[in-house]
Amino acid sequence: QVQLVESGGGLVQAGGSLRLSCAASGTVFTVATVGWYRQAPGKQRELVATVASGGSTVYADSVKGRFTISRDNTKKTTYLQMNSLKPEDTGVYYCKVRRPWPVAEYWGQGTQVTVSS
Repeated sequence: QVQLVESGGGLVQAGGSLRLSCAASGTVFTVATVGWYRQAPGKQRELVATVASGGSTVYADSVKGRFTISRDNTKKTTYLQMNSLKPEDTGVYYCKVRRPWPVAEYWGQGTQVTVSS
């Protein structure tokens, strides 16, 4: 079983920065793809960014050039550095760990990010 604990959310003005962290328990982190997703009020949850076990990354078009995902396997932690934040980045941000085999997904409890204009 994997438990995820997110931190780093908060209220920030447009143009500001935040850094989210997601710490994982268990032993699957080093082989898993980890990612950040967000859900704005009244909208579906959407992909923000992922980083595979080998380090390759994927970003949503809306955050390219502003957000950076990274991982530290020794700490079993993934980070999301968010710069040049916009009001449309507001939402609950969730961390997800995807174990490749047998396939399983684990979600964190979410952390609120609010960007004021």
